[in-house]
Amino acid sequence: MFVVIAGGGRTGSQLGRLLIQQNHEIRIIDNRKDILSSIHHELPTEVIIEGDPTHPDVLEQAGIQHADVLAACTTRDEVNLLLAYFARSRYNVPRTISRVNNPRNAWLFNELFSVDVALNQAEILANLIQEEMSLGDMMTLLKLRRGNYSLVEEKIAEGAPGIGIAIKDLGLPDRCVIAGIIRKGEMMLPRGITAFEAGDEVLAIVDPQGAKQLSELLMSPVRNNNHNHNNH
Repeated sequence: MFVVIAGGGRTGSQLGRLLIQQNHEIRIIDNRKDILSSIHHELPTEVIIEGDPTHPDVLEQAGIQHADVLAACTTRDEVNLLLAYFARSRYNVPRTISRVNNPRNAWLFNELFSVDVALNQAEILANLIQEEMSLGDMMTLLKLRRGNYSLVEEKIAEGAPGIGIAIKDLGLPDRCVIAGIIRKGEMMLPRGITAFEAGDEVLAIVDPQGAKQLSELLMSPVRNNNHNHNNH
């Protein structure tokens, strides 16, 4: 995958390092002397483009016309919006990702400005806190389909309401799929007649509502009562 990164600050340079480690091709654009000095110590010289990322000739020098992804990581929201729009409308870049610096501007980062994914750090942190509070001991391993679905893991507590009941009889919603059970160190592929045991580690693909229902079945009765009380 070929990724053009606009903005070589902390976010852009870290993204560049990670992508290089994963064997992706990148170009990173910046025109600030201090930033350029820093990233020349962190990244190969050939991936660094010196110039203003809003200038078409600089973008073309970086290879924007061949990019699979543009990541707009500058510290100015208006520049990130402009770059996303420009990348899609002029160069037909298939995927645009844009950093949101000021949460008050987040409403602008949408399809109208050709932003496919908006990275709003304040919103991400708030959602993580809310998710941790609502899911108890459930751990999110992976986000799927733009965050609508997650691969989650939870260890079944002693006395949990879901113990001893066949999966087909648990009343789980369609958007909660039990993908695997780790029991005493061995992976089991669950069937409808499989019943949970205390200490099982359950892997599931869920949407937010499915995650909530599954968590209620797998947590201890004490935690469940406290959880329900806190939600009221």
